[in-house]
Amino acid sequence: MLRPWVSPGIAYLGRALLSVVVPLGSSIIIAVRLASLKGFRVSPWLVSAMVLGTAPLGFAAYILVDERSQRQKASRLSARSIPRVEGKWPGNLDKLMYMVSRAEQEYLGRLLLDETKALGPTINLRFLWEDIIMTTEPQHIKTILATDFNNYVKGAKFREAADSVLGTGVFNSDDETWKLHRTMTRPFFTHDRISHFDIFDRHADQAIALMNQRFRVGMAIDFQDLISRFTLDSASEFLFGHCVDSLSATIPYPYNATQSTNDIQADNAAEAFSHAFSQAQHRINQRISIGQTWPLTEILADRTAQHMKVVNAFLDPIVKDALEKHRATTKLDISEYADDGTLVDHLVKLTSDFKTIKDETLNILLAGRDTTASTLTSTIYLLAIHPEFLTRLREEILSQVGPTRRPTYDDIRELKYLRAVLNETLRLFPAVPFDVRESIQDTTWVSPEPGKKPLFVPGGVTITYSVFLMHRRTDLWGPDALEFDPDRWLDDRVKKYLIPNPFIFLPFNAGPRICLGQQFAYNEMSFMLIRLLQSFSTITLSPESHDPALLPPAWWAEKDGRQATERFWPRNHLTLYAKGGLWVKMDPVDSVN
Repeated sequence: MLRPWVSPGIAYLGRALLSVVVPLGSSIIIAVRLASLKGFRVSPWLVSAMVLGTAPLGFAAYILVDERSQRQKASRLSARSIPRVEGKWPGNLDKLMYMVSRAEQEYLGRLLLDETKALGPTINLRFLWEDIIMTTEPQHIKTILATDFNNYVKGAKFREAADSVLGTGVFNSDDETWKLHRTMTRPFFTHDRISHFDIFDRHADQAIALMNQRFRVGMAIDFQDLISRFTLDSASEFLFGHCVDSLSATIPYPYNATQSTNDIQADNAAEAFSHAFSQAQHRINQRISIGQTWPLTEILADRTAQHMKVVNAFLDPIVKDALEKHRATTKLDISEYADDGTLVDHLVKLTSDFKTIKDETLNILLAGRDTTASTLTSTIYLLAIHPEFLTRLREEILSQVGPTRRPTYDDIRELKYLRAVLNETLRLFPAVPFDVRESIQDTTWVSPEPGKKPLFVPGGVTITYSVFLMHRRTDLWGPDALEFDPDRWLDDRVKKYLIPNPFIFLPFNAGPRICLGQQFAYNEMSFMLIRLLQSFSTITLSPESHDPALLPPAWWAEKDGRQATERFWPRNHLTLYAKGGLWVKMDPVDSVN
C-alpha cells in the first residue's frame, strides 16, 4: 500500500533505480577493489563503462537461459510450449505496437481472434520477452476457474493496478483475504433478499417516466446512460440503504439536438458520484492494459485519487453511520435486525474494520451496477435489430404477466423465452469479456488438439481468458454461433452443445469465484425488461442521434463475422459497453391498454 503522498510513478521509479543502481554500483566497487588488491590502478569510469556495456549482453543471456529453462521444464513434464505469436522485431515489439495502435479502431477482440485463428485457441503473446498467455479453450478455462483453482490467482500485478479503487475487496484479493470477503458476503445474497422487487419497481418507474418525456418530443435517449443510472440507484439502495439518486439528474440530449447537458453538473452530487466511479474503473483498465510499467504514466500523482475523493465522500458516511448504529445496539439480539437490512448492515455484524467493510461494499457495487447495465444495453440493442424476437418476447410477457401488473419472482421463473433472450445476449455480449489470472506453479494443460502433447504453463505468468471469444466459436456452438437466436436455448442445440460441455457458457464465471449475485442480476434484468415491454411496443436504433465519430466505421463492412454488420461499437474496460452509448427510440403503448 503506497503512502498517500507518494505517487505510483515515483514509487515505481524508486524500486527500478534500486534494482539497477545497487547491482551496478556493487559491481563497480568490487571490480575497482579487486584491481587495487592486485596492484592495478583502474579508473572507476572505465569500469562503469564496461559494466554498463555488458548489460545488453547480460539481458540477452538471461533471455536465452530463460528459454532453455522453460524447454527443460516442459520436457520434464512431457509437455510442449504454447504456440507463440511471432513478430518480425525483437520482443514482438511490432506486434505489440500494432495491437496498441489498432485497438481504438478495431472490433472488440478482433486482433486476438486473428492470432487464435492462425495458432489455435491458446496462444502466448510473449510481448517484450514476457509470457502472456491468452486462451479461449473451455477445458483450459475450466482448469483455471475450477479443477486447479488454487494454482491461479488474481496476482500482485492486478492487485497493484486496482488497489487504489477496489482495495482488498472480493474482486481484488486472493487466499485468506478473498475467503474472508466471500464468506462475509455470501449469506446476504439469499432467495428472500433477491426476490424483493420494491426497489426495482420504484426506479423502473422513474426511468420509464424520463424515457416518455423524451419520446413525447420526438427525441431519442441514450439507453446505456439511462440504464446505468437505474442499476446504480437500485444497487446503491439495495446494498447501502442510501440511493445515489442518479436518475434525478438531467439525462444527455442526442447529438443532433440543439440543447446539450452532456457536461457533468458540478453541483449535482449524484451525477458527480456516478461519473467519478466510472472514471476510476476506466483508469484501472488503462493500467492493466499498459502492463507492469503503468506507474510511469502516473509520475506526478495517482490518477484515480481525484475520482476516489468523490466516491469516498459518498461512501464513508454510510459505513460510519452503520458502524455507529451497530455499536449502539450491540446488546440487542442479532435477530432484531430487519431481514431486509442492507449489505452494510450485514457486514458490521461480522467486522468493525472500516476499510474491510468499505472495500467490500464498493466491490459489490461495481458488480451490481456495471454488469447488469451492460447486459441490458446489449439486450435492447439486439431486440432493436431483431424486431421479430421483440414481438415474441412481448407476447410472452403480456400473456403471462399482463399489460400493467408488477412481475413477481414466480412470473420471472416461468418466462422461459425471456430467460432465453437474456442467455443469448450474455453469450454474444458477456458483461466481462476478458478476465485475468496469474499462475503460481509450473503446470500443464491438456492439448486442444487430440493426440498431441499437453501444453506447458510456467509459474508466475499472466493468463488472460476470454469468454467473449469462446462464446462465439462455431466449433463449440455450431455454424450459427455468430447469430442472435434465443431459440438455441429452447431446442435440441442445448443437448447437442451445452449439456455435454457446460464450460462453453460462462457469463458469471465458474468455480469458487462464481458470481454471488447471479440470481439477483437475472431478477433485476428480467424485471426491467418486463416493465419496458409493458410500456413500449417497438424499439428502433437512432443513429442520427449518435455522434457519427463513435459509430462503427464504414470499413468494418469489409470484414467477416459480426464486425461486418454490427450497428453499435462494443468496447470494454472492466466491463463491456457501447462506445458513445446506445441511442434508441421507442413507441409507447396506447394508453387504452
